[in-house]
Amino acid sequence: MSTLVSFIEVKGKIVKGVFEKRRTRFSALVKVEGKTVEAFLPNPGRLQEILKSGTKVVLREALKREARKTVYDLIGVFHKGQKLSVDSRVPNRLVLEALKNRDIRELSEYHVIKPEYTYGRARFDFLLSGNQKSCLLEVKSCTLVKNGTALFPDAKTERGTRHVKELIKAGNEGYRACILFLIQRTDAYKFSPNDDVDPEFGRILRHAVLNGVEVYAYSSQFIGNKIVLGEKVKVKL
Repeated sequence: MSTLVSFIEVKGKIVKGVFEKRRTRFSALVKVEGKTVEAFLPNPGRLQEILKSGTKVVLREALKREARKTVYDLIGVFHKGQKLSVDSRVPNRLVLEALKNRDIRELSEYHVIKPEYTYGRARFDFLLSGNQKSCLLEVKSCTLVKNGTALFPDAKTERGTRHVKELIKAGNEGYRACILFLIQRTDAYKFSPNDDVDPEFGRILRHAVLNGVEVYAYSSQFIGNKIVLGEKVKVKL
Protein backbone atom coordinates (compact mmCIF):
# COMPACT_ATOMS: atom_id res chain seq x y z
CA MET A 1 0.00 0.00 0.00
CA SER A 2 1.30 3.42 -0.96
CA THR A 3 2.30 6.07 1.55
CA LEU A 4 0.76 8.73 -0.68
CA VAL A 5 -2.37 10.36 0.65
CA SER A 6 -4.39 11.61 -2.32
CA PHE A 7 -7.78 9.99 -2.83
CA ILE A 8 -11.31 10.66 -4.04
CA GLU A 9 -14.54 9.39 -2.52
CA VAL A 10 -17.45 7.70 -4.26
CA LYS A 11 -20.57 9.73 -3.52
CA GLY A 12 -23.67 7.62 -2.95
CA LYS A 13 -24.48 4.17 -1.65
CA ILE A 14 -22.27 1.34 -2.91
CA VAL A 15 -23.90 -2.01 -3.65
CA LYS A 16 -22.71 -5.26 -5.20
CA GLY A 17 -24.12 -6.84 -8.33
CA VAL A 18 -23.38 -9.35 -11.05
CA PHE A 19 -22.52 -8.37 -14.61
CA GLU A 20 -24.66 -9.99 -17.28
CA LYS A 21 -23.80 -8.30 -20.58
CA ARG A 22 -22.86 -5.05 -22.26
CA ARG A 23 -25.74 -3.26 -23.98
CA THR A 24 -24.01 -0.22 -25.49
CA ARG A 25 -20.68 1.59 -25.06
CA PHE A 26 -22.08 3.25 -21.95
CA SER A 27 -24.59 0.78 -20.54
CA ALA A 28 -24.74 -2.76 -19.20
CA LEU A 29 -27.23 -5.20 -17.75
CA VAL A 30 -26.48 -6.21 -14.17
CA LYS A 31 -28.28 -8.31 -11.60
CA VAL A 32 -28.93 -6.66 -8.23
CA GLU A 33 -30.73 -8.59 -5.50
CA GLY A 34 -32.01 -11.09 -8.05
CA LYS A 35 -33.36 -8.48 -10.47
CA THR A 36 -31.83 -7.56 -13.84
CA VAL A 37 -31.50 -3.79 -14.32
CA GLU A 38 -29.69 -1.48 -16.72
CA ALA A 39 -26.71 0.42 -15.33
CA PHE A 40 -24.68 3.30 -16.67
CA LEU A 41 -21.15 2.21 -17.55
CA PRO A 42 -18.84 5.26 -17.44
CA ASN A 43 -16.18 3.72 -19.67
CA PRO A 44 -16.32 3.35 -23.48
CA GLY A 45 -13.38 0.93 -23.55
CA ARG A 46 -13.85 -2.71 -24.45
CA LEU A 47 -13.10 -4.06 -20.95
CA GLN A 48 -13.47 -7.58 -22.35
CA GLU A 49 -10.81 -9.09 -20.09
CA ILE A 50 -12.50 -7.96 -16.88
CA LEU A 51 -16.21 -7.60 -17.70
CA LYS A 52 -17.45 -11.12 -18.33
CA SER A 53 -20.86 -12.62 -17.71
CA GLY A 54 -21.13 -13.65 -14.08
CA THR A 55 -18.43 -11.28 -12.83
CA LYS A 56 -19.13 -9.58 -9.51
CA VAL A 57 -19.23 -5.81 -9.88
CA VAL A 58 -19.42 -2.67 -7.77
CA LEU A 59 -22.35 -0.33 -8.34
CA ARG A 60 -22.99 3.19 -7.13
CA GLU A 61 -26.60 4.05 -6.41
CA ALA A 62 -27.46 7.44 -7.84
CA LEU A 63 -28.26 10.26 -5.44
CA LYS A 64 -31.88 11.43 -5.41
CA ARG A 65 -30.92 14.85 -6.75
CA GLU A 66 -29.37 13.36 -9.86
CA ALA A 67 -31.60 13.57 -12.94
CA ARG A 68 -30.97 10.35 -14.82
CA LYS A 69 -32.57 7.29 -16.39
CA THR A 70 -30.62 4.55 -14.60
CA VAL A 71 -30.43 3.93 -10.86
CA TYR A 72 -26.87 2.57 -10.84
CA ASP A 73 -23.40 3.34 -12.15
CA LEU A 74 -21.14 0.34 -12.76
CA ILE A 75 -17.93 1.69 -11.23
CA GLY A 76 -15.88 -1.33 -10.21
CA VAL A 77 -15.11 -4.99 -10.84
CA PHE A 78 -13.85 -7.78 -8.61
CA HIS A 79 -10.98 -9.29 -10.60
CA LYS A 80 -8.16 -11.62 -9.56
CA GLY A 81 -8.55 -10.92 -5.87
CA GLN A 82 -8.79 -7.16 -6.08
CA LYS A 83 -11.48 -4.53 -6.49
CA LEU A 84 -10.58 -2.26 -9.37
CA SER A 85 -12.18 0.89 -10.70
CA VAL A 86 -13.54 0.95 -14.26
CA ASP A 87 -14.88 4.51 -14.10
CA SER A 88 -12.98 6.51 -16.71
CA ARG A 89 -13.96 9.73 -14.92
CA VAL A 90 -11.85 8.77 -11.90
CA PRO A 91 -8.31 9.41 -13.22
CA ASN A 92 -8.83 13.14 -13.86
CA ARG A 93 -10.44 13.66 -10.47
CA LEU A 94 -7.76 11.67 -8.67
CA VAL A 95 -4.89 13.35 -10.51
CA LEU A 96 -6.39 16.76 -9.72
CA GLU A 97 -6.32 15.93 -6.01
CA ALA A 98 -2.77 14.60 -6.33
CA LEU A 99 -1.66 17.79 -8.09
CA LYS A 100 -3.21 19.90 -5.34
CA ASN A 101 -1.50 17.77 -2.68
CA ARG A 102 1.75 17.66 -4.67
CA ASP A 103 1.75 13.88 -4.48
CA ILE A 104 3.01 13.48 -8.03
CA ARG A 105 6.67 14.26 -7.51
CA GLU A 106 7.43 15.03 -11.15
CA LEU A 107 4.78 17.77 -11.17
CA SER A 108 4.97 18.97 -7.59
CA GLU A 109 6.46 22.38 -8.40
CA TYR A 110 3.25 23.69 -9.99
CA HIS A 111 0.76 25.61 -7.87
CA VAL A 112 -1.64 26.90 -10.52
CA ILE A 113 -3.86 24.17 -11.98
CA LYS A 114 -6.27 24.90 -14.81
CA PRO A 115 -8.44 21.94 -15.93
CA GLU A 116 -9.54 21.43 -19.52
CA TYR A 117 -7.22 23.67 -21.50
CA THR A 118 -7.60 23.90 -25.27
CA TYR A 119 -4.42 23.95 -27.29
CA GLY A 120 -4.25 23.41 -31.04
CA ARG A 121 -6.66 20.68 -32.11
CA ALA A 122 -6.98 19.11 -28.66
CA ARG A 123 -8.37 19.85 -25.23
CA PHE A 124 -5.92 18.75 -22.58
CA ASP A 125 -6.84 17.75 -19.08
CA PHE A 126 -4.64 20.30 -17.32
CA LEU A 127 -2.52 23.38 -17.85
CA LEU A 128 -0.05 23.72 -14.99
CA SER A 129 1.88 26.86 -14.25
CA GLY A 130 3.99 28.42 -11.55
CA ASN A 131 7.68 29.16 -11.24
CA GLN A 132 8.53 26.65 -13.97
CA LYS A 133 7.54 26.87 -17.63
CA SER A 134 3.89 26.03 -18.26
CA CYS A 135 3.05 22.36 -18.59
CA LEU A 136 0.32 20.68 -20.63
CA LEU A 137 -0.76 17.43 -18.96
CA GLU A 138 -2.97 14.75 -20.48
CA VAL A 139 -4.31 11.96 -18.25
CA LYS A 140 -5.38 8.56 -19.60
CA SER A 141 -7.32 5.81 -17.83
CA CYS A 142 -5.78 2.35 -18.02
CA THR A 143 -7.65 -0.79 -16.87
CA LEU A 144 -6.00 -3.52 -18.96
CA VAL A 145 -3.15 -5.53 -17.41
CA LYS A 146 -1.55 -8.63 -18.93
CA ASN A 147 1.20 -10.56 -17.16
CA GLY A 148 1.98 -7.60 -14.92
CA THR A 149 2.12 -5.08 -17.78
CA ALA A 150 -0.47 -2.30 -17.94
CA LEU A 151 -1.48 -1.67 -21.54
CA PHE A 152 -3.12 1.32 -23.21
CA PRO A 153 -5.33 1.49 -25.17
CA ASP A 154 -7.67 -1.50 -25.09
CA ALA A 155 -9.29 -0.27 -28.33
CA LYS A 156 -7.97 1.83 -31.19
CA THR A 157 -7.80 5.48 -30.12
CA GLU A 158 -7.58 8.18 -32.76
CA ARG A 159 -8.30 10.75 -30.06
CA GLY A 160 -5.39 9.52 -27.96
CA THR A 161 -3.05 9.65 -30.95
CA ARG A 162 -4.17 13.20 -31.71
CA HIS A 163 -3.48 14.23 -28.12
CA VAL A 164 0.08 12.89 -28.32
CA LYS A 165 0.70 14.68 -31.62
CA GLU A 166 -0.48 17.95 -30.12
CA LEU A 167 1.78 17.40 -27.10
CA ILE A 168 4.74 17.09 -29.48
CA LYS A 169 3.72 20.36 -31.12
CA ALA A 170 3.31 22.07 -27.74
CA GLY A 171 6.77 20.91 -26.65
CA ASN A 172 8.27 22.36 -29.80
CA GLU A 173 6.55 25.66 -29.02
CA GLY A 174 7.98 26.01 -25.53
CA TYR A 175 5.62 24.11 -23.25
CA ARG A 176 6.55 21.27 -20.99
CA ALA A 177 4.44 18.37 -22.29
CA CYS A 178 3.44 15.33 -20.20
CA ILE A 179 1.10 12.37 -20.40
CA LEU A 180 0.18 10.37 -17.31
CA PHE A 181 -1.44 6.94 -17.44
CA LEU A 182 -3.51 6.27 -14.33
CA ILE A 183 -3.69 2.49 -13.92
CA GLN A 184 -6.91 1.72 -12.06
CA ARG A 185 -5.54 -1.39 -10.33
CA THR A 186 -2.51 -2.55 -8.35
CA ASP A 187 -1.16 -5.60 -10.19
CA ALA A 188 1.00 -3.86 -12.82
CA TYR A 189 4.76 -3.46 -12.37
CA LYS A 190 5.29 -1.71 -15.70
CA PHE A 191 3.37 0.18 -18.38
CA SER A 192 3.64 -0.14 -22.17
CA PRO A 193 1.61 0.99 -25.17
CA ASN A 194 -0.68 -1.72 -26.51
CA ASP A 195 0.91 -2.24 -29.91
CA ASP A 196 -1.24 -5.28 -30.71
CA VAL A 197 -4.40 -3.18 -30.52
CA ASP A 198 -3.18 0.20 -31.81
CA PRO A 199 0.35 0.17 -33.27
CA GLU A 200 -0.02 3.78 -34.45
CA PHE A 201 -0.55 5.02 -30.90
CA GLY A 202 2.56 3.16 -29.76
CA ARG A 203 4.58 4.55 -32.65
CA ILE A 204 3.57 8.14 -32.01
CA LEU A 205 4.09 7.79 -28.24
CA ARG A 206 7.67 6.61 -28.75
CA HIS A 207 8.23 9.41 -31.26
CA ALA A 208 6.88 11.88 -28.70
CA VAL A 209 9.36 10.75 -26.05
CA LEU A 210 12.21 11.25 -28.52
CA ASN A 211 10.89 14.79 -28.95
CA GLY A 212 10.83 15.61 -25.24
CA VAL A 213 7.33 14.57 -24.17
CA GLU A 214 7.40 13.02 -20.68
CA VAL A 215 5.45 9.83 -20.00
CA TYR A 216 4.50 8.68 -16.49
CA ALA A 217 2.33 5.93 -15.03
CA TYR A 218 0.83 5.56 -11.56
CA SER A 219 -1.33 2.86 -10.03
CA SER A 220 -4.41 3.35 -7.88
CA GLN A 221 -6.39 1.25 -5.42
CA PHE A 222 -10.14 0.99 -4.74
CA ILE A 223 -10.57 0.70 -0.96
CA GLY A 224 -14.01 0.95 0.62
CA ASN A 225 -15.59 4.02 -0.94
CA LYS A 226 -12.25 5.63 -1.78
CA ILE A 227 -9.94 5.42 -4.77
CA VAL A 228 -6.41 6.10 -3.62
CA LEU A 229 -3.36 7.12 -5.61
CA GLY A 230 -0.76 4.36 -5.59
CA GLU A 231 2.85 3.98 -6.60
CA LYS A 232 4.70 5.17 -9.64
CA VAL A 233 4.92 2.40 -12.25
CA LYS A 234 7.88 1.92 -14.58
CA VAL A 235 7.25 2.96 -18.19
CA LYS A 236 8.74 0.69 -20.85
CA LEU A 237 8.38 1.87 -24.42
